[in-house]
Amino acid sequence: RLALTIQAPYADLGVGESIAVNGACLTIVECAPDWFRVEAVVTTRGRTRFGEMGVGERVNLERAMQMGDRFGGHLVQGHVDGVGEVVDVRSEGDAILIDIAVPSEVAEVSVPYGSVAVDGVSMTVNALPKPGVVQLSVIPFTCEHTTLGRLRPGDGVHLEADMIGKYVRQILRDRGAVE
Repeated sequence: RLALTIQAPYADLGVGESIAVNGACLTIVECAPDWFRVEAVVTTRGRTRFGEMGVGERVNLERAMQMGDRFGGHLVQGHVDGVGEVVDVRSEGDAILIDIAVPSEVAEVSVPYGSVAVDGVSMTVNALPKPGVVQLSVIPFTCEHTTLGRLRPGDGVHLEADMIGKYVRQILRDRGAVE
């Protein structure tokens, strides 16, 4: 098992609670007022870049939504589908355009103006500039308050494809309509 210790100002975390770390839902195994520890088993390590991360690397954190909370963004479960690679980052007006090469299981359910979670951040697919690449248009607020503003070509990112697209794909596969 790989253990990750994360400094975070969540004084009310509890052992056994779920928390998304760069989009991967993990269970807190130990905590104190200013840090917590999670573990990534072999399955999680195979679908994420946790084993490649360095000490002090910033991550996006999101606590589990509670029933009755306001719902914003799209449905994100914390089930990382794979790792993508940033291939281009450029400014366009007040936005940052980020092109990400994505694995086939993400590409086949990605559509313009559909949803994708990138390192746990709910994003809209701006465009599909070429096969196997999704483009994001990231606003300044998101750049400043998440790790997306620090991305550079060659960086790896966790991806969670649109949940509705994944269900539709599976239904079509079960009926023999797609491979």
